[in-house]
Amino acid sequence: MAEFGPLEQTVMECLWAAGRPLLIRGVLEQVNRGRERPLAYTTVQTVADRLARKGLVTRSRAGAAIAYAPVHSREEHVVAVMLDALSDLPDRGPVLARFAESVDSEDAQRLLDALADRSTSTPARSEGPWPEPSRD
Repeated sequence: MAEFGPLEQTVMECLWAAGRPLLIRGVLEQVNRGRERPLAYTTVQTVADRLARKGLVTRSRAGAAIAYAPVHSREEHVVAVMLDALSDLPDRGPVLARFAESVDSEDAQRLLDALADRSTSTPARSEGPWPEPSRD
């Protein structure tokens, strides 16, 4: 699983933050907030379409427009990237050990707690489908 380019990351962050499908107009407003040089509508649409072709966002009709929504939550995406990176290794042990040594103590405790809970519960899955897009 590839990492995002800078504009792809910006669009994904916008869609993850929204928690609902957005029209390009809504993505554009969010993306251009605080930018010195605003991006063009077509630039944001091209990036969103590229993310859809990669299978990272869905496209759905919202009247005459198209609404975009992430296929997975931010957390699910990061987990997939981490698991993909680990899958290429013949021996994951040293990398996992180094990771455990590298995280701060608070994150290490969260990881320990999650591993302890693992045997008694299953991880939460994101639910679908997304609610209808807003026409703002």
